[in-house]
Amino acid sequence: MYFWYSSCNENKCNFFFHEFVLRPPSGPQPTGREPLEMNNESFQRPFLLAVFLTLNPVSTKHKHVHAAVENGETDASAVETWEQKGEPDEEEPGGGSSADTGFCGDEAQDEMMEEDEEMPTPKLPPPPPDAPKKEHVNVVFIGHVDAGKSTIGGQIMYLTGMVDKRTLEKYEREAKEKNRETWYLSWALDTNQEERDKGKTVEVGRAYFETEKKHFTILDAPGHKSFVPNMIGGASQADLAVLVISARKGEFETGFEKGGQTREHAMLAKTAGVKHLIVLVNKMDDPTVNWSLDRYEECKEKLVPFLKKVGFNPKKDIHFMPCSGMTGANLKESSELCPWYTGLPFIPHLDSLPNFTRSSDGPIRLPIVDKYKDMGTVVLGKLESGSIAKAQQLIMMPNRHTVEVLSLLSDDVETDYAGPGENLKLRLKGIEEEEILPGFILCNAENLCHSGRTFDAQIVIIEHKSIICPGYNAVLHIHTCNEEVQITALICLVDKKTGEKSKTRPRFVKQDQVCIARLRAAGTICLETFKDFPQMGRFTLRDEGKTIAIGKVLKLVPEKD
Repeated sequence: MYFWYSSCNENKCNFFFHEFVLRPPSGPQPTGREPLEMNNESFQRPFLLAVFLTLNPVSTKHKHVHAAVENGETDASAVETWEQKGEPDEEEPGGGSSADTGFCGDEAQDEMMEEDEEMPTPKLPPPPPDAPKKEHVNVVFIGHVDAGKSTIGGQIMYLTGMVDKRTLEKYEREAKEKNRETWYLSWALDTNQEERDKGKTVEVGRAYFETEKKHFTILDAPGHKSFVPNMIGGASQADLAVLVISARKGEFETGFEKGGQTREHAMLAKTAGVKHLIVLVNKMDDPTVNWSLDRYEECKEKLVPFLKKVGFNPKKDIHFMPCSGMTGANLKESSELCPWYTGLPFIPHLDSLPNFTRSSDGPIRLPIVDKYKDMGTVVLGKLESGSIAKAQQLIMMPNRHTVEVLSLLSDDVETDYAGPGENLKLRLKGIEEEEILPGFILCNAENLCHSGRTFDAQIVIIEHKSIICPGYNAVLHIHTCNEEVQITALICLVDKKTGEKSKTRPRFVKQDQVCIARLRAAGTICLETFKDFPQMGRFTLRDEGKTIAIGKVLKLVPEKD
C-alpha cells in the first residue's frame, strides 16, 4: 500500500511518500490521541493529510521501509486513521499512481512542496500605468443576416491562434451531425444553443485577438432585424465597424434593398460614433461569383453613394476588400485567387490603421452594458473616457450610489489599472445587482455626468411614412440606454444645405426633414450634450422595428420643481 502524508511545523510543511505492509495489530490499541509514529526521523507533528492511493504487492524498491513498520503500533495506528476517516478511496489529483514516479529524498519533498504551492491560479502582476500597452481597438461586425459575420469572426480567431484546430474539428463534427457543416466556424462566437440551432446570432458575441501592434475585441452583432436593439448596443462600444456583405447573386441585392439590414446597420454604426468603416465583400469563392472583379465592382458602385449619404467620406473613412470567410482567403494572407486586389489583407490592414486619440485625463465615463451576480455585483462596459484603478471609489449615476471597485478585468485578464477604450468587467461593492440597469453610468465624484428627463435635440427623420407631430412616442437608444420618449414640442425646422433655422414653429415634420425638437423620457436617463461629450450625446429613435430618426443632444432642460 502507498501512503502520502505531510508533516508541518510553524514555518513549513514537508511532504513524504512511503510504502507500507498492512499486518494485524500486535500490541495495545491506541486511544486515538497518541501521535502516529510512522517514521520518527521525518514525522514530527500530529498534522496528517492521508490519501489512500492503491493496494499493490510489496515492491522491492522500498525495502528500507519494512523495518520501520515491523512494530505493531505503527500498523494499528495507520489502520485506525483510515477507519476514523471512513472516506471512499480517492485518486491523487492529476491522475495516475504517484508510486510510479519513484520520488524519494529531499528532491521529492521540494518538488511536492512546489506543486502544492502552485495549485491556486496565479494572479498576473498588472503592468504599471506608464508601461507601454498595446492599443485596444473594438471592432463590430455588422451587416445583413447570413452575410457571414460570425463565420469571419471564427476564422479570424482560428488564424490568430485564439481557437485551436482540435476545437474547430469538434465543432465541425457536431455541425455535420445537424446537417449544418458550413456553420462550424460561426460556433466559435455563437456559443448559445439557440443561436447554433437556428444559425442566427441573437446577442452580441465577444472574442479577442492580438496582432503585433494592437489588441482587438471582436463584437459580433446580430444581423436579423428583430435583434437590431442588440446590434445598437454592440455598435455603441465600437471604435471601428466592419460591414460584411455577401457577393453571392441575389444575397447582396436582398441585404441592400429597403427592407435589408445592410443600409440600416451602416447608418446605425455612423450614428453610434463609428468613424472608420471596412467593407468586406464576403463569399467571393461562391460558384456564382468565383472571385469575379466585375461582381466586386458592382457591389462597390451600389454601396458607395449610400455610405456617402449616411456621412462616411469614401476617400478617408471607407476601405473595400474581397474575402472568403469560409476558406480564410485574404483575411490573414493575400490570396492568389484575386490578383486584381493589391491592398493589404484584412488582419494586416487592421494592424496598419492609425491610432485612435483618447484622453485618459478626462472625466470617468463607463456606460453599463450588462450586469450579473458572481460573488458580488459584476458590471460590464466600455470605458469611454478617463481611467479606473482597483479600490477606487466611483458614483453610479443616475441613482448616485457610491461604489468601490473590488476587482478589474480587461478582456477577462485581471489588472489593477484600465485606460479609455478598454472593455471592462468590474466587481463592485456597495450596490446590489437589482439596483443597476443597462444605460447607467459609472463616474468619478468630482465630475458627475448629467442626468434628466427633458432635452432639446436636432433630429433627422430618415424613414417614416406618415407625419410626426408633438405627442409622438418612440424608443430612444442613446449609448447603452434604451428608454421610451415622447416628442413634446417641435421648436423649428433646419435647412439641410444652409443650416438656417425657421422662425415659426412647425406643426409637423416628415421624412428627410431636419428639425429641433424637445423630447421627454419616461424615466431619468444619463446623457451629455453632443458638443461636450459626443459618445453620450448622439442617439437613434426607433418605432415599430424600424429606425425612424437619428439625432444629437443640443441642450439639457432642467426639471421644474
